[in-house]
Amino acid sequence: MRGYWTGLAVAAVMVVSGCGLGGADPQGDAAPAAPAAAATGEVKGTVTLQTWALKPKFTTYMERVIGAFEKKYPGTKVEWLDQPPDAYSEKVLNQAASGTLPDVTNLPPDFARPLVKQEMLLDVAQADPRLAEEYVAGGLDAYRFRGFSGTYGYPWYLNTDVNYWNSELMKKNGLDPAKPPTTFDELVEQARTFKEKSGGKVYLMSRRPELGDLTQAGVKIMSDDGRSFVFNTPEAAAVIDKYRAAYKEGLLPRDVLTDTYAGNAKLFNEGTVAWTTAGANHIIAVKTDNPSLAPKVVPSPAMGVPPLYVQGLSISKRTKNPAAAVALARWVTSPENQAAFAHEVSVFPSTKASANDPFFTRSDGTNGGDAKVIAFKSLATAKVLQPVEVTEAMSKFVRQQIALALTGEVSSKEALDAAVAKCNELLNQ
Repeated sequence: MRGYWTGLAVAAVMVVSGCGLGGADPQGDAAPAAPAAAATGEVKGTVTLQTWALKPKFTTYMERVIGAFEKKYPGTKVEWLDQPPDAYSEKVLNQAASGTLPDVTNLPPDFARPLVKQEMLLDVAQADPRLAEEYVAGGLDAYRFRGFSGTYGYPWYLNTDVNYWNSELMKKNGLDPAKPPTTFDELVEQARTFKEKSGGKVYLMSRRPELGDLTQAGVKIMSDDGRSFVFNTPEAAAVIDKYRAAYKEGLLPRDVLTDTYAGNAKLFNEGTVAWTTAGANHIIAVKTDNPSLAPKVVPSPAMGVPPLYVQGLSISKRTKNPAAAVALARWVTSPENQAAFAHEVSVFPSTKASANDPFFTRSDGTNGGDAKVIAFKSLATAKVLQPVEVTEAMSKFVRQQIALALTGEVSSKEALDAAVAKCNELLNQ
């Protein structure tokens, strides 16, 4: 699902936040909500809709949705644009700068934020009073940004991570796959048992901590006003200390801190580590990469706060047809159309009306079906764990400092102090 899901996995494509279009000071006081475009009146006329890498796989689905919208609202015409997966953020910025941003555009939160800073997106909470009643809170929260009032997107489709365990490796190395760890401390304890039984030839733990792990531990990453990073706290240092002790004890692969590390999902699919985190459809990938492993995979809920990955539809503040734009965004993200999309691809709807849909709430008895139900239930408490202000340059520096802390070259507090200082420097550029 590369392309329309790319911005979600790690919220990494953040070059957009460094490109200015002129306008508001990103570190100024909270921007006052600009008057919303009038979204009342008859729904008719031409409206443009831009999606991200849905052609050709989902062309039939989108044409069906668009056709039904035009039938529901006689006199409307939807012009559908679909952009390829690469350089989408730059394409959107160029459209905004040239005044050609479509009326309705598929934007993940990290792509929407720089346009909010430049006052180019409509506050849909003002334009649509039913918003909070019909969409899940976590999805709406993803389109509310520090330092700005308003909601700047209709959440479209969602995903989250669950835990996956190699039951065969767990049984061989002294663990019960029916009782997987539910906390980090339990994970370390079971990893210790696993190492003792395996002789260190395979691993239970195989990933280093990231900013999301600090969020899950209750650490505040940014100040409320979005002006600074604040994750260099004793609580954050305690989290890194636990990972450092586990690394020193040999509970993680030695190369887990290097840039050449293959990644725990790949190693899990190869059958050389016993745990990974991934989306609800990961067992499909396992079936492709390692068919014999797939039946042995056991899913369980994410530890701590589940991560939330969001795609949404934002509306241009300069749209000349706000009534049709709002109606189209609502139509594409309606419970029925979201459910139909979720039947075609492993994503989840963002509407409250979907909560009792048996397609999402009942497993078919397979481990893939179980993973889907676990993921859907997790969305009730899922949150975006890494602030959208975090750029790839920031993430890289944070990873470097955490690596230094885990090897003992600096203390956890020193690493976090350096990471916060660098992130704040980059934030203020």
